[in-house]
Amino acid sequence: MIKQGTRGLAALTILSTRSSLTTITNLRICRSFSTTPVIRENANPVSKLNPRWLSDTKSRLGKCINFGMSPVQTTRAGVLLSDISLNWRTLLAGSEGYLTDPRRAGITSRPIDWGSQDSMGHVNNVQYVRYAETSRTNWTRQIGEHFDREHKNLWAEMLTSKSYGLILRSILVEYKFPMTWPDRISVYHKLRSMPDEKDTSMLLDVMIVSEGKQRVAARCQEDVVVYNYKEGKKSTLPGYMLAQFRRQFEEQEEAKRVNSAKVNAILEEVERLEKETWDQVDAKEDFGSAK
Repeated sequence: MIKQGTRGLAALTILSTRSSLTTITNLRICRSFSTTPVIRENANPVSKLNPRWLSDTKSRLGKCINFGMSPVQTTRAGVLLSDISLNWRTLLAGSEGYLTDPRRAGITSRPIDWGSQDSMGHVNNVQYVRYAETSRTNWTRQIGEHFDREHKNLWAEMLTSKSYGLILRSILVEYKFPMTWPDRISVYHKLRSMPDEKDTSMLLDVMIVSEGKQRVAARCQEDVVVYNYKEGKKSTLPGYMLAQFRRQFEEQEEAKRVNSAKVNAILEEVERLEKETWDQVDAKEDFGSAK
């Protein structure tokens, strides 16, 4: 809760805290890639949000606080700021169906290397593709580690040529803004559609998030092929994969529903606070006392 009399940026600073998340070990695999500036995504309830909606929402609340609020209104604003500060990853990515649980995320809060920058001082475009690839390999391994231990070895073998694997056929990248060092990234994967027992390939959506900016830095679309290394040819999804991918898709849809509702509720409450404070015809700013 913000103490009465605390205003503006000071109030925002008090309520801005960051949760500690486990960093996933980097696994590097080299593959060819191609890029394109446009990616088509399925519509979702919050797809038209301003990319800066998190920072904009904090600024809007800061304006309400700075204008002058009652203790009750200050508490309401404090609850919103605390929720946004602690759960911003889930609100940002979860509202689009990405699963931010560290057991589901491919990369969580990983520092950007200074050497990843190009001569312009920006993270090199190729690095984004590597982030996506590293996230995908971690994403599949963790299914075996946390959700399907019965087939743990098979999930681990997906990164070898021993049994089944997912081979990257193409990757499309849409760069949102240039990241710079220092920063941290989180990368999330999700299935584009519910897998079918006849599928021999899948489309995966990827969100690369700048933790410093709390914004999406890039979006990718990966087209992966199911491959049977023992037979040396494409394959349909084996039963253990199909079951887990279907489970994840259902979790994605639930995350989208729950977090979209949370985002909409936050934005509605911010609008109510604005109308109760500065957004009134006869509103007068409280400049405090000189005493």
